Amino acid sequence: MLTRREALLGAATATVAAAAVSALPAMAAVENVEDLPREKVTLVPPPFVHAHEQVASGGPKIKEFTLNIEEKPMVIDDEGTVLQAMTYNGSIPGPLMVVHEGDYVELTLRNPDTNTLAHNIDFHAATGALGGAELTLVNPGEEAMLRFKATRPGVFVYHCAPGGPMIPWHVVCGMAGTIMVLPRDGLKDENGKPLAYDRIYYVGENDFYIPRDENGNFRAYESVGDSYDDMLQVMRTLTPTHVVFNGAKNALTGDKALPAKVGERVLIVHSQANRDTRPHLIGGHGDYVWEEGKFANPPAKDLETWFIRGGSAGAALYTFLQPGIYAYVNHNLIEAVELGATAHFTVEGDWDDDLMKQVMPPRPIVAG
Repeated sequence: MLTRREALLGAATATVAAAAVSALPAMAAVENVEDLPREKVTLVPPPFVHAHEQVASGGPKIKEFTLNIEEKPMVIDDEGTVLQAMTYNGSIPGPLMVVHEGDYVELTLRNPDTNTLAHNIDFHAATGALGGAELTLVNPGEEAMLRFKATRPGVFVYHCAPGGPMIPWHVVCGMAGTIMVLPRDGLKDENGKPLAYDRIYYVGENDFYIPRDENGNFRAYESVGDSYDDMLQVMRTLTPTHVVFNGAKNALTGDKALPAKVGERVLIVHSQANRDTRPHLIGGHGDYVWEEGKFANPPAKDLETWFIRGGSAGAALYTFLQPGIYAYVNHNLIEAVELGATAHFTVEGDWDDDLMKQVMPPRPIVAG
């Protein structure tokens, strides 16, 4: 009889073998890549983003990243509800990676032998081989290396996609993140003028589906595999028990709120790997918004609320004009207030009349 672990691993071994064979011609087709300079990138947990250039210096590089897969319990609300999570680098969402158009992304994906399941990664920014998922399926104790050229500028989701019903389960248990491919000459407005940001934050939105017991209390499980059968039944209702930013209710409020200063331009990257969402900054706007997340397209301007399609990421740039606390929410307000999809920006500084006049110049009154 198969054990639970063997059943969940399924056909992983055969897939890895097939992927290894299919990877050979793809690697052989790349010419002179090894002559490019290399840069090892140290990733940081969201909402923060690793150091990077907004405008690329020099030519394309090979950007080296490492993601370690962690299966672990994580508390997701104030009541102590525990999700048996699956993560990249131990965080929900996985870290934001930044490269420039024309760079090569070289990822080492490690699945420690302390885990119980097979995992992989599907980059929406990549072309072919199921976004890399076909080439990276690794069992516990294995690792894989994937390299692809970043050819399309924008922000793109990556997520685990091990096949069949495993795909949505792994995603709603936390296995998703974002990669940002900047134009080599940086962001531009609708007229081609440069746009720079003073700060960048990454907000990953997740929908969770925690089973309840006969008394209506959220269940706890010993391992991620033990939660599968019950969680699948909740997932099939399409009704999440939690909708949160960065892995937990209040993960970005209180002493974890996002700091900024009056006059700073803040770039907010927002992803949702599974469901549609509607980000809204209460008391602010999207000065420039790449709603579909693609920097080759001109940004929309002055949006009150923007739309992020499930399975995608978007970016919004805003200059804070006044000090105070700004709530950043999913404007499906039921999900913001009842289920947890709320963050706060704490903005410090003085009211700047000159800045207000620059951004909101007075308009002449025309007699009727």
